[in-house]
Amino acid sequence: MTNSENMKPEKTGLFSVIKYEGDNNTFIWKHPIEDFNYGSQLIVHESQEAVFFKDGQALDTFGPGRYTLETQNLPLIGKAYKLATGPSSPFHAEVYFINKTVQMAIKWGTPDKVRFIDPLTGTPLDLGASGEMNLQVSNSRKLLIQLVGTMKGIAWNEAEGFTKSLQESFRPLISNAVKTNLPTVIKSEAIDILEIDENLGLISDSLKEKIQPGFEEYGLTIPQFYVTSIVLPENDPNFKRIRELHTITLQTRIIQAEATVKTAQAQSETQYRTAQEQSKAAIEAAHREAELQRQLTETEVARREAERKVIAAQADAEAMRLAGMTEAEVMRAKGYNQKDVLQAEVQKAYAEGIGNMGPDVSNGGGGSSIVGDMMGLGVGMAAANAIMPQISNMMQGMNPQQPANTQAPAAPAAPSADMWDCSCGQKNIVGNFCNNCGSKRPVTVSGDAWDCSCGLKGIVGNFCNNCGKKRGE
Repeated sequence: MTNSENMKPEKTGLFSVIKYEGDNNTFIWKHPIEDFNYGSQLIVHESQEAVFFKDGQALDTFGPGRYTLETQNLPLIGKAYKLATGPSSPFHAEVYFINKTVQMAIKWGTPDKVRFIDPLTGTPLDLGASGEMNLQVSNSRKLLIQLVGTMKGIAWNEAEGFTKSLQESFRPLISNAVKTNLPTVIKSEAIDILEIDENLGLISDSLKEKIQPGFEEYGLTIPQFYVTSIVLPENDPNFKRIRELHTITLQTRIIQAEATVKTAQAQSETQYRTAQEQSKAAIEAAHREAELQRQLTETEVARREAERKVIAAQADAEAMRLAGMTEAEVMRAKGYNQKDVLQAEVQKAYAEGIGNMGPDVSNGGGGSSIVGDMMGLGVGMAAANAIMPQISNMMQGMNPQQPANTQAPAAPAAPSADMWDCSCGQKNIVGNFCNNCGSKRPVTVSGDAWDCSCGLKGIVGNFCNNCGKKRGE
């Protein structure tokens, strides 16, 4: 058979147009006319399928479209008939229209109660179950062969013009599957009977897996299956006792949960206080450690300061010792020693004493010898007083083990004009070097002194002592 909408049907046949335009609740509809001429028009709407049926056999099948019935396009019907009168002769066949759409919200329910044994208490209970499902034809030929035969058609509910309803056909299958599997699902999934509404989705999926194979044997499929209600025996004394036990269990759980919360709160408070005390202890320990470090730092600073002063004192002593040694070395290099310095001081003091006498005394005349002797004695005493400190220092340096003189020292003589004071603090120094630090006696710059461009100042003479440059250049 070909899909042809441009060909016109013959008017000489017993019937010219074959189609079904009923409601969508029909699964299978049988066309009331069973004798057709070749050339008749077959119209199949979307979501429909047309099947020619003959002597209990499903023959040619047509999908959506418009078809002209022709001999060359009816291979299965042509085999069933040996046409003696030509291609325009009529033929007898049954035409069934199958609705391929998904039938939504088809209701189902168990006619009898389902016996259920509560696993917690062992109490028997009677449950009822109902719901809805979506149903669709998956194999038209299988559905016709298994259910239709010579019937007028099939709908889900009983309706006029239909021989049989699918609800009546499949009610035993659904009821048996629900009775067998509902208690098993509740037990295997450990569902509390009083919390069963929370698990209707899980129960629905499990029951669909059990019911689906029975429908597939008849060419039907179940896209969705829903358990919408589980009827509990509210008036059953056993169920009331289960509800009371459930209430007690729930209260026990609440008390246990509250105790757990309080325990957790107490533990949290204890942990918080412990952490707080540990934090305080850690802070106090840190303060103590910082104070100890500060004290250790101050002690270390004081110790280092003391060591620095000791080192400075040792350095000063060593400098003084080296200065004395330097002065002695300078004297040796110049060809004299401390003894020569003492002799020079004595001679200087004697000369100053003689210069202070009158001309008669200095020349040996003008007075008695007693006066002269007395004057000479005075000069000698002045000279002795002038050199006494140098002699004492020299003697102490030569014999450090000798005890110091316990007698009161004589009054120092008046400083000579040739003495000088050192910057280290030593005063009335006689000679060119300080006997305390070894510094050289500063040169008295005369008015004729000049400064060189090399940086040397107070030069006496015509040439620079540092670079040899001539004066005035």
